[in-house]
Amino acid sequence: MDRQQEFVLRTIEERDVRFVRLWFTDVVGSLKSVALAPAEVEGAFEEGLGFDGSSIEGLARVFESDMLAQPDPATFQILPWRGETEATSRMFCDILTPDGEPSTADPRNVLKRTLAKAADMGFTCYTHPEIEFYLLKSQQPGPDGSPVPVDEGGYFDHVPGGVAQDFRRTAVTMLESVGISVEFSHHEAGPGQNEIDLRYADALQTADNIMTFRTVIKEVALQQGTYATFMPKPFTAHPGSGMHTHFSLFEGDTNAFYEAGSEFQLSETARQFIAGILKHAPEFTAVTNQFVNSYKRLWGGGEAPSYLSWGHNNRSALVRVPLYKPGKGQSARIEYRGIDSAANPYLAYAVLLGAGLKGIEEGYQLPAAAEDDIWSLSSAERRAMGHDPLPASLHDAIRTMEDSELMPQILGEQVFEHFLRNKRAEWQDYRLQVTPYELQRNLGIL
Repeated sequence: MDRQQEFVLRTIEERDVRFVRLWFTDVVGSLKSVALAPAEVEGAFEEGLGFDGSSIEGLARVFESDMLAQPDPATFQILPWRGETEATSRMFCDILTPDGEPSTADPRNVLKRTLAKAADMGFTCYTHPEIEFYLLKSQQPGPDGSPVPVDEGGYFDHVPGGVAQDFRRTAVTMLESVGISVEFSHHEAGPGQNEIDLRYADALQTADNIMTFRTVIKEVALQQGTYATFMPKPFTAHPGSGMHTHFSLFEGDTNAFYEAGSEFQLSETARQFIAGILKHAPEFTAVTNQFVNSYKRLWGGGEAPSYLSWGHNNRSALVRVPLYKPGKGQSARIEYRGIDSAANPYLAYAVLLGAGLKGIEEGYQLPAAAEDDIWSLSSAERRAMGHDPLPASLHDAIRTMEDSELMPQILGEQVFEHFLRNKRAEWQDYRLQVTPYELQRNLGIL
């Protein structure tokens, strides 16, 4: 038994932890949880916990249903919202086959495989997400059928005595208590919309942190009598919720994206990484924007990028290179702005990193940076400048992903097939719906 496992067992005893929740996700990123009695934890470290994988979306076919959840002791945390009287903790799990091999269908393992490939190329990947969400008065819509936000605040607004202000303070305190470092938080542009930015961490830890973040945000909202949603576009008239993520690659202690004196201080490695992301973005958009509603955000304006482009400090670009700060070469990074807050972070980061690494491997050439506001250009101007569109709907994204050679390599055939099957079913369900828009527009005139 290693030191981390010993620490977990000792802490469970000392803190009188009554329940140990084992967490993992299905293929679309829904959090799954099983509560373990403290006496069973040591056995779970040694042998894993058996469960029926065929009942979890995308994890196993019926004829190979037996799976093992192996808790990762490095992710052990006490859950503060459960209180101190009957302390509850959690650990993330790796999913194994009965013979102890990592399951190819486990989203966490998909990201670990991609990070292992980066390590083979000499790189460590760090990520920093900016997570947006809406805070609503309740889950129930208002009289007009739209959600009801908790305030009418705007970008960076300070709302005296505001619900969102108290909410963010409590949420940040709770996040810090489970080991998630927060860089800053503020009111976003939409009414009731908030953003909390997590501090840099390696990509696997960031993905674990995002899954915990969503749970914390929803728990704090429930405690305060409100409702938090990560739905990409809950309002027609207000901005969607993105999860802009900053990426950097390090070779040892050196930032591989930084080169003094080059254009925007970007190294050739960084330029090839961006080129890889831009080339393959249409193929992985179904992963980074995985719901029908995601495309209402991408094509609904409000700073959501919908064309293949990159730029220096250009917020209309899909990939943005933040302003360089003199003497801070270690902070060189790129920001991918397409991903939304409802993505499965394990798969989303795997495909983004995998596409960037492909660009480095193949030596992709980066096109010229976009200096204009891409939204203000005409379609002809965008075409002439090479700013091709991202998929316009989940259907288009599925079709583009189906034709990709790179995506099954990154995701593995099983995740690739299960993910597409889930998304096809969602699109089919959506196609059959008669929406309020159709009734309002057509019922009285047709």
